[in-house]
Formats: sequence, C-alpha cells, structure tokens
Amino acid sequence: MDERKIRVIVAKPGLDGHDRGAKVVARALRDAGMEVIYTGLRQTPEQIVATAIQEDADAIGLSILSGAHEHYFREVIELLKKRGAEDIIVFGGGVIPDDDVPVLKQMGVKAVFGPGTPTSKVIEWLQEAVQERRAKEHV
Repeated sequence: MDERKIRVIVAKPGLDGHDRGAKVVARALRDAGMEVIYTGLRQTPEQIVATAIQEDADAIGLSILSGAHEHYFREVIELLKKRGAEDIIVFGGGVIPDDDVPVLKQMGVKAVFGPGTPTSKVIEWLQEAVQERRAKEHV
C-alpha cells in the first residue's frame, strides 16, 4: 500500500450529542496507525466536507444516532460530488436500521457498522477500501 498513512475524518453531524462511539472508533483507527481528525459534535455537512478536502482525507466516517442518517449521508455525498471529491470514501455507524442500509449504499455509502461491531472489523475494512481507492488512482 501507499506509504502515506490513511487519513480519516470522524464526524458527528447535526444535533446528536452522543459521541462515545465516534471517539472509540477514532481512537481505534489512530491506534491502528491511521491519522484521525475528529471534528467534534454538531458539525454541518459543509464543515465535514470542507475538513475532509482541506485535510486530504481518504475517508469520512459519520456517526449518527439521531435517526437523520439518510439526510446527513446524502448531504455529505452530494457536497463531495459538487466539490469534485467523490473519491473520498464515506462510511458510517450508529443506530441505523438494517432496512435503511441498502438505501444508504445505493446513495454511495460504502459501509455501515452497527452497535457492537468490533473495531478490528472497521479497521480491516477501511484498510482494504483505502488500498482499493489508492490503486485506482495509480491506474
């Protein structure tokens, strides 16, 4: 894989104030050797996308527990497209009903991790997804 460390934005969009899961995932990704930028609570999609572009992120991980997952994922993905950064991987987690996952994937979310997912699974998935992304850049 590319020598550059994987750069990940971990964000909490909207008014949801529960960030324990986001912090656990951010810490696990950091401990796995990734560069993690945790944006904190109450971020707008515009702020998240601007941070991802400014930080040259490989991926954006959204943590959503408010039930507004479709709205926030759609906004982030649309803004990435408008800014010419649709190659940034978008994934997420939180309390997202299984029935909503296909809708999210259809709009461009690459993976959704529910409560209780081992952080090792998130790490492994993200390493593979970034490796694929970077391989496409070099074609």
